[in-house]
Amino acid sequence: MGAVDLIVCEDTRRTGRLLARFKIDTPRRSSHRFNEARRLAPLLGKLHEGHDIALVTDAGTPAIADPGALLVAAAREAGIVIVPIPGPSAPATLLSISGISADRYVFDGYLPHRAGERRRRLRILANEERPIVLFETPHRIADTLSDMAGILGERVIVLGRELTKLHETVLRGSASELRAQLPDPIRGEFVMVLSPTTGGAAGPDDADADALAKEWEAALEAEDGDPRRALRRMSRDRGLRRDELSRQLAELGLGPTADR
Repeated sequence: MGAVDLIVCEDTRRTGRLLARFKIDTPRRSSHRFNEARRLAPLLGKLHEGHDIALVTDAGTPAIADPGALLVAAAREAGIVIVPIPGPSAPATLLSISGISADRYVFDGYLPHRAGERRRRLRILANEERPIVLFETPHRIADTLSDMAGILGERVIVLGRELTKLHETVLRGSASELRAQLPDPIRGEFVMVLSPTTGGAAGPDDADADALAKEWEAALEAEDGDPRRALRRMSRDRGLRRDELSRQLAELGLGPTADR
């Protein structure tokens, strides 16, 4: 990176620490998800002037669950030569030691941060016949594993934390087993590989049905016993359409119809 004219990075301070180790003092400019769009014009201007620019991210590879895609697309459209340099890849790193066949796999990035939307996405992924690679943040990993325990049951999951770094940890087990093994405090970035479904559509298990019933009771209490408002509340929290949620509740003998 010492041979380029400018280094574009997520966090100039974090990248600066890495560059200092190699005595690289190339000028740096930040480009992250909050300012990436407005950085395009000046960066393209420098490229058109003949300057060479290196694009890096804090961890992983640019444009793969990281910023960078906007600049790459704009540069390619402008006819600027782009030279990729292989870098760290958390999905490939964990897959290689997961013990789960990865002839084919699905990379689904980060799950939605809202609980209801996250559960809805997990129910869709539960039917996937290929291994699934996911990222998760330290402040959401515990809730995500709890949701997975209810939806995926005993499905094997391989969980990696801080891969290739000083505190690298790799765990294998069910979601509930992994939830119990999380460090305290929880730090670092997580990547996980979900083993594929063994066949057949995944339906709600006993744990998920119990969670649904408890959520219904809580929603009713929060809405002073009004089943219609309780249904709207649960629909919003779970990220489900009201008719679909009503159907699921009816299967358990619950919901507005059952409570009338």
